[in-house]
Amino acid sequence: MPSIESKDVHKIVVACDAGMGSSVMLATQLRKALSGLQVEVKHTPVNSIPADADVIVCHAGLADRARATAPGRVLVPFQVFIGDPAVTKLITTIKNGGTVHA
Repeated sequence: MPSIESKDVHKIVVACDAGMGSSVMLATQLRKALSGLQVEVKHTPVNSIPADADVIVCHAGLADRARATAPGRVLVPFQVFIGDPAVTKLITTIKNGGTVHA
């Protein structure tokens, strides 16, 4: 299972499918929550995840496609776009230090 230390997270990618805007809102939420830290948050289609992504956040329904596009990267799947426990845990771990697990 891939993992990364919070201090090594510099780029988070919120991956989506043909979006309806929900993932854009999640990317904005992550940006605000991590403001002041040296973490870039990008929003990209699931089939175009950049190679320099440290952590990928995507809806659980897209997790297999994200893993295929970015094998070996830490993937944080979620169920709900706002207030999902997996996203909350990611934010807390990056802010407080620790290991982010796929």
